[in-house]
Amino acid sequence: MPNVAHAYERLAVGPSRRDVVEHVRAREAWFGCADAGDDLYTAEGRWETPVVLWATPCLHDRLSLWKTCGWLRDRGIARRDVLIVDLPPRTRSPGAPPRAEPFDCGDSVLHQPDEVLRAQLAVARPWSRERYDEAVRLWEQYVSADPRRFARRCARGVPGFLELGPLWVFLSRFFPRLSADRSLRLGRYDELLLGALSAEWQTPVKVYVRLVEEYSGFFSCVGDLTVEHRLAAWADHEASRAVERAPDPRHPAEESVYRLTERGVQLRGGPSGLADAPRLPVGGAEAYAPEAPWVVLGDGRLVRM
Repeated sequence: MPNVAHAYERLAVGPSRRDVVEHVRAREAWFGCADAGDDLYTAEGRWETPVVLWATPCLHDRLSLWKTCGWLRDRGIARRDVLIVDLPPRTRSPGAPPRAEPFDCGDSVLHQPDEVLRAQLAVARPWSRERYDEAVRLWEQYVSADPRRFARRCARGVPGFLELGPLWVFLSRFFPRLSADRSLRLGRYDELLLGALSAEWQTPVKVYVRLVEEYSGFFSCVGDLTVEHRLAAWADHEASRAVERAPDPRHPAEESVYRLTERGVQLRGGPSGLADAPRLPVGGAEAYAPEAPWVVLGDGRLVRM
């Protein structure tokens, strides 16, 4: 039986839930397949203590760490039996350009030299009760259907959780924006996505590559499959018809191509209402849901419109 679990999901994108069964179901439904890469919940796992959790500064790692702390608590594994290895950022190459974003999703345990991993493991300790409880609490707030409390805590900061500020910079881009004159704008994510489309048919890969070339830090965290999923959601959204889809001439039975409609060009300048855009899950909340109209203000605060 394996005693190593790869507990990694791109949790900063897509839906998340507190209940394990609901979480897996929501992720699989949204991605259209099993969320590859996370075998935390596998029945074959052998949870002998002490349990060692490895995490990097990657946004997805931070959320996975919070989630795993809560899941281990639910399984009855005591905090004192959980050793946390909080790895430092990987060393940047000499001459590498400065990061354009305050967050990063390029770190991985696999990128760390063996000597660093051994040294970090040698000094691994359980988190304090306060910090461990806070990690569980943050996960519970992240998966809440009302994201305001989580957004406020990200803005104010929580001791020991430096990732909160950068995480909210990332997450806030998925929510629609409300200008000072009360005009509605698409979220920055959708604004950039529609901006990468044109009247020319394009594959999702071409759209993603174009976005990564201009906004590498952000879209590397979003991921190519998430972009493809969002393009399909726009094409399926009958309320706006902003994006058209057709079979890819090269692989008509398997792939699709997309282009922007005249209505899509109009939406770049701002929707008339939230229903103009397809819903977008963000943790436990939904962006563009008319019954829960969360919008981001110019100062980064999340409010109900």
